[in-house]
Amino acid sequence: MIMDSPRISHPAEALILAKISSAVIDRLRPLRLMAFDVDGVLTDGRLWYGEHGELIKGFHALDGYGLRMLRESGIAIALVTGREGPIVARRAAELGIAIVHQGVSDKGRAISALAQEHGCTLAEVGYMGDDIIDLPALQKVGFAASVPNAPVYVAQIAHWMATQPGGSGAVRECCDLILAAQGKLGPFFTPTAMRASGAIQ
Repeated sequence: MIMDSPRISHPAEALILAKISSAVIDRLRPLRLMAFDVDGVLTDGRLWYGEHGELIKGFHALDGYGLRMLRESGIAIALVTGREGPIVARRAAELGIAIVHQGVSDKGRAISALAQEHGCTLAEVGYMGDDIIDLPALQKVGFAASVPNAPVYVAQIAHWMATQPGGSGAVRECCDLILAAQGKLGPFFTPTAMRASGAIQ
C-alpha cells in the first residue's frame, strides 16, 4: 500500500529529499525501529589501544545529535555490534539509548528478535551496517543503509549509502534522511530545540 506523502514542515526536509528516489522514501516512511552497527558505522572502524591494552574508540557529535533526534521523534534506536566492551555501553547511556546488544554473531536473528519484541514488522525496521557480519540484517529489513567505504558486496545490498564515511557523520545523514521522509525534522529548527542542542551529543 502506498502511503500519502508526508507534509514537508521545513525547507531542510525538501533539500534532503530532493535527490532521494521515491522508492527509498517509501521504505523510510514506515520505520519505527532503526538499528545501527557500531564499528565502521558509528566509528571509523579503527581500534586504538592504550599502553595498558585498553581499547579506545572515537564517536562523532553530529551522529550523537542525530540519534537523539530520532529517539525524541518516537523512533526506537538499537545498537547491534559484534564486539563487546564498556565503551559502547557508555556512549549509549550518554545518548539515552536503552537497546544495546553486544557480542552478536548472528545479526539477522538479532534483528528479527528486536522486531518481534517491539511489535514491528521487518518492513518497519531499518539497519545500518558495513561488513559481512551485517549482511543477514541488511537483507531482512525494510530499509538497509551503509557507508561509502563498505565492501562492494555490502554496498550492493543497501537501499541507500551515506556520502560521509563511518564515524564522520554517516549516521547523522541517515537520521536526517529518516526524519525528513517522515516529516519530523522541521521541529528541531525551532528556537527551543536549538537551545536544547547543547546537551550531550
